Amino acid sequence: MRPPHRGRPVQTQAVATTGPPAAKKASISSPNSQFPDLQLDAYDPMEVQAADLVVVGAGPAGLSVAARVSQAGFRVVLVDPDPLGEWRNNYGVWCDEFEDMGLEDCFDTVWDRAVVYLDSGPDGQRSLSRPYARVDRPRLKRKMLSECVRHGVQFHSVKAEDATHGDGRSTLRCSDGSQVTASLVLDASGHSRSLVKYDTNFDPGYQGAYGFVAEVEWHPFDPGAMLFMDWRDDHLADRPDLRASNERLPSFLYAMPLSATSVFLEETSLVARPIIPFEDLKVRLEARLKYLGLEIKSISEEEYCRIPMGGALPTLPQRVLGLGGTAGMVHPSTGYMISRVLGAAPLVADTIIDQLCSVSDRAQDRNTPRAPRSEEEADAMAAAVWAALWPKRRQRQREFFWFGMEILLKLDLHETRNFFSAFFSLSEHHWHGFLSARLTFTELIGFGLSLFAKSSSSARLGLIAKGLPGLVTMLARLTQIK
Repeated sequence: MRPPHRGRPVQTQAVATTGPPAAKKASISSPNSQFPDLQLDAYDPMEVQAADLVVVGAGPAGLSVAARVSQAGFRVVLVDPDPLGEWRNNYGVWCDEFEDMGLEDCFDTVWDRAVVYLDSGPDGQRSLSRPYARVDRPRLKRKMLSECVRHGVQFHSVKAEDATHGDGRSTLRCSDGSQVTASLVLDASGHSRSLVKYDTNFDPGYQGAYGFVAEVEWHPFDPGAMLFMDWRDDHLADRPDLRASNERLPSFLYAMPLSATSVFLEETSLVARPIIPFEDLKVRLEARLKYLGLEIKSISEEEYCRIPMGGALPTLPQRVLGLGGTAGMVHPSTGYMISRVLGAAPLVADTIIDQLCSVSDRAQDRNTPRAPRSEEEADAMAAAVWAALWPKRRQRQREFFWFGMEILLKLDLHETRNFFSAFFSLSEHHWHGFLSARLTFTELIGFGLSLFAKSSSSARLGLIAKGLPGLVTMLARLTQIK
């Protein structure tokens, strides 16, 4: 069921917080954080008792898995330098994705539709009848932290340095010299890839964005529509240097009208290699705002977004588990990840639970870790989790998305407009499914053929010329999937 409010903040009740168990332990809290009332159960590094699972990273991926595994009765320690810290970058999501996971109560603002501008011509606009939302990040994090507190997750406020393995156990070494020993380690630290290993060069494209929430006297954006992409370049008419740069490496405006006097504005490069410098994106955004006549009264939530897209997957399998950016889960063609990660987190958590249950018939209490009896057994447990996260069908799907990214990397502004003109002319099944990573590999082949059919004759020639090398590479990589 969708929230009733559209194009304005969604009014919701505060999430009730359940405190730690009656037996008082050391806790982590901060009156200066967004959650001054939350007290997290602190991990005691002097403990000799091993954990069942140690999770690195207090982002959506880490919190989600930690809460679910702990709820199943296992001892979970979550390591993060600032577990109560803010999630700084905005999350924009298609409403149906969050609603499918029961997270519609974490919407901040909702729009009934999204709009795309390809150019300034009479046929340059596309209206997308798919509701879009800005996520209420503090509310989502409070909800997830509260679940961790409720189910007894312990928090260690340090940075993870590295992990070693032996005798069926993994030991996480932390920045303060402390160690956490566990049966399994999950790296959910994001794009830093601090623990997960790669056996090939990691050479992704990069989505870059610079943006902020602006308080203004007025703005020209339709309050009922989210501006998904604006590829128009009229604002660069008197800036030939910028216009030439934008034609070669295009960027678009992404805008969320939050109220009549508040709007989130972001200049975004869909994908480039190397990344378009933030200073260039900032100058382009300033030119847009000047052209629109926007007078900014104040700025908040300024963000610099650098998202690796595509590139090699981690070594599969390996002892350290991964989820989120560190596990290569960013959509290689769009940069989307949060819905995919939150959708996959229960699968990963349940596979971890199954593996922990399978290795020991000891007493079922949280003070008795489920310990692998050998390195071979620990390796097999980790391999089962990786297989659940990256089955062959998901790897094949990702190869197609990687192929799409390689084409997008080669398109100039005119070619990009032609591409999205065809893309948003497809059936909702195809473009919804592509953006949300719901299409099977077979369906993606149908998507590609439909996109080719919808393209103009000149665009088809360009797709053939620029896509053929990537197609050959994709087919070769598909044969290597094990």
